[in-house]
Parts: sequence; structure tokens; C-alpha cells
Amino acid sequence: MFTLLIVDDEPLFRKGVSQLVDFPSLFIDKVYEASDGLQGLELVKKHRPDIVLADINMPGMDGLLLAKNIKEFDPTIKIAMISGYDYFDYALAALKAKVDDFILKPVSKKDIEQLLLKMGQIIKDEKKQQVALTAMKNIADLQKDSEQNDNYKPLIYQLLEDNYSNSQFSLPLLASEVNLSPGYLSPLFKELFTKTFSEYLLTLRLERAKILLLTTIYKNYEISEKVGFIDPNYFSTAFKKKYGMSPTNYRKMKEGTNS
Repeated sequence: MFTLLIVDDEPLFRKGVSQLVDFPSLFIDKVYEASDGLQGLELVKKHRPDIVLADINMPGMDGLLLAKNIKEFDPTIKIAMISGYDYFDYALAALKAKVDDFILKPVSKKDIEQLLLKMGQIIKDEKKQQVALTAMKNIADLQKDSEQNDNYKPLIYQLLEDNYSNSQFSLPLLASEVNLSPGYLSPLFKELFTKTFSEYLLTLRLERAKILLLTTIYKNYEISEKVGFIDPNYFSTAFKKKYGMSPTNYRKMKEGTNS
């Protein structure tokens, strides 16, 4: 769910937006109001809203200065600027203030809802991208060189990447690929990767699953199969044990559709 801050010196505009817009359908559960830029900035620092809807022309701190201060405080906050004047200079100034969108008054209920829907989607996409990048980093961390920098490590890592989706992949199979006995490979693997073979493979599969949850519309059982789990129930159990929530709830939370 998202939070919204409306900053406008016209009470009728703030009241109209608050009463007419269908916030639940836009996944907005909290709405704050401010009558000028200074009060708006105070609320931003106090509540850190996801989206700010602000008028340009306000007494004291205008909307452009407010936007500049907000972006300096938290550049991830999305700002939509409203102006009653169709001036190129205003639009240019808004761009320089790193405003995310710009619309002209008078605005309708539909205009506002479309704008907020667009802002919400941008936030969802950025969250999904960030989590996917984090998952990729976690996978890359598994590859980091050990202090010993054994020549087996690059080969083993590549074999893991090539075979993690194979539910039959095992330590003996890996050992046969690198021409070592399982008894020798087991402690060597722990020395090279600081995890046991089963711990590493499970982490790799679950991190790959996180990426698929965020970037595809595959069902849980399909993702389970694609990352090497025979049993979808075991996949869900392992995922929940590692990340504290089910794959379904993880997908909903990272998409911003769950509080």
C-alpha cells in the first residue's frame, strides 16, 4: 500500500481530491494534507509519503522549492506537480526540480486517479527492479573468490549455474563432473564457498525463484520446477523458512499490493 501527501493552498481542491478519489482502488491507504510548502515539507520528513501531489503556486515555499527539498531528503519519493498555468518555464523548472510528472488545472477526478495510478506503478516497478538486483547480487556473492582461490572454484560455480534447475543434481553428480570423489569434494566445497553443497544449492535456487517471482507471471509450482524443486510444497516451505513469508506473499509485498 502507498501513502499520499496533497499540498495545495486551496482547501476546496484538497477536500475534492480527498473525498472524490477512490484511494483503495489505487492501493493508497493513508492521505495527508498540507496547505503550503513549509507544512508539506514537515509532513514529508515526519511520514515519508510515497507520493506527493503539490501545487506550484503557493505562498511561502512554492511547489518547485518544495520538490527540490523533498528530492534532497529522499529522492525515491514520487512528486506530481499541478499548475494552473500552461507555461513552458514552469514545466522546465519542474524538470529541473526532478519532478516525476506535471499536469494542469483544472483537473478531473479521472485525471488525478490516472496520475496516481501511474505513480504507483512506477513505485512498484522500481521496487521489483531493486529486489531483483538484490537477488542477483546475492547470487554473485555466492561466487566471490575464496582466500585460497582454488582452480576448482570457477568450474564448480559454472556447473552449479548450469544445473541448479535439475532436480536430480547432487554432490555425487558434481563430483563426477570435476573428477573428484564425493568424500573429497564435500569439505573442499565448504572451504571454497563457505557453505555446504546443499546449503549453497538451496540458496541459489531460492534466489533464482525470487527473481522469477518478480519478473514473470509463472505460478508457484512452475517456478518450483524451473529452479529444481521436485515438490512445490517443499519449495514453499523452504522459501518461507528462509525469507519469513510464502512465495505468494513475497510477490504481493514486493509489488506493493500488500500492506
